[in-house]
Parts: sequence; structure tokens; C-alpha cells
Amino acid sequence: MDVVERNRHAGMKVVSEPDRGIYDAMNKGLSLAIGEFVGFLNADDVFAHPGVLKRVAEVMEDAHIDGCYADVVFVDSDMDTILRRYRSDRFSPHRLAYGWMPAHPSLYLRREVFEECGTFRTDYEIAADFELIARVFGKFHRRTRYVPEVWVKMRMGGVSTRGWRSNWTISREIVRACRENGIQTNFLKACLKYPLKMMEMFQW
Repeated sequence: MDVVERNRHAGMKVVSEPDRGIYDAMNKGLSLAIGEFVGFLNADDVFAHPGVLKRVAEVMEDAHIDGCYADVVFVDSDMDTILRRYRSDRFSPHRLAYGWMPAHPSLYLRREVFEECGTFRTDYEIAADFELIARVFGKFHRRTRYVPEVWVKMRMGGVSTRGWRSNWTISREIVRACRENGIQTNFLKACLKYPLKMMEMFQW
């Protein structure tokens, strides 16, 4: 909060209070959003360059799309060494059954998408972002565009990158999210993405 207060400006809304987890906090942010587009930059994540939001605005000038997304890179604690590039171009709606999703920190959607499709489910521990994407792409068939650029740098060690236990929870919740949104899958399918993620690290 000290950092926030030092950088506070007139257009900034700040809420600091108890919540029911990450996704409850994100929903509070959504309830305060007044802009045309909505995106989330989480703690320990930074924009890859100062022009990211300008690029988002340029892409979203196309009134025929409901959102856009790009790639992110995972970096070490000092933000100096790139460990892996998350390639969002591998995502397509039919790959939701395999647990694939666009990199959430790079995803921007029109605010009206949340108004129609709903917000984050707070009964998910880790994969509420996947569940929302399964809803937006699998159930409501919203149109988006992939941009072949890196928009975000993410530090390793977040809630979704803490080892096999978090991967186990994510896979179970992915299966649940797919089934609740009419997408046929199973636990084995949901786990097939991990070998490809390992390949991303070796390829980098």
C-alpha cells in the first residue's frame, strides 16, 4: 500500500479490505471498471514494454472482435532472465478440452463481455480464470484476435506455478470447468498440456 500511495493519482481507485481470495478481489475490480476494455495485471507481473496498452487500443479499434490476447514470458525474480515463453497462438476454442487457454495476463475483453458472460467464479481455487475463458469462448463463442507479441513479463512462483500440487488442483478444476460449460474432456486430456509446456522451456 505504501507503493500504491506514493504513485496514487486523481484517476486511480484503490480498495484495500478483506476478501475471499484472488478472484473475489478481481471481481471487485470489475465492479469498479468504467473503461471500454478490461484486463488484469497481477502482482509481480509487469508490462513487457511501455506501449502495451496503446497496442491493445489499436487492436480493439476493430469493432468486430470482443477481445485480444498475446504472449507472456516467465522470468526469474530479478526480471532479467527469460525462462519460458507462453505462446497463446496455440490456443483455439476446441483446445479448451486439453486445458489450453490464452495467457490470462495478456487477455483484454470488452467490458460488455463480462456483463453478458459473468465474472470470476469464487468457488474455484486456482482455475477460475480458465473457467471464465471456457465460458467466454466455449459457451458464448466470443470473437477475439491473437497478436504475436509479448505483452507481459511474469515472475515464477505465482499461485498457478508452485509445483505439482498446484498443477493437480488446476487439472481437476479444468475438467470441472469444461463439464460445467458443455465441453467434453477428461483428466488425461487436461494433463496433456504439461509436456508441451516443458517443451516451451527447452525450446527457449
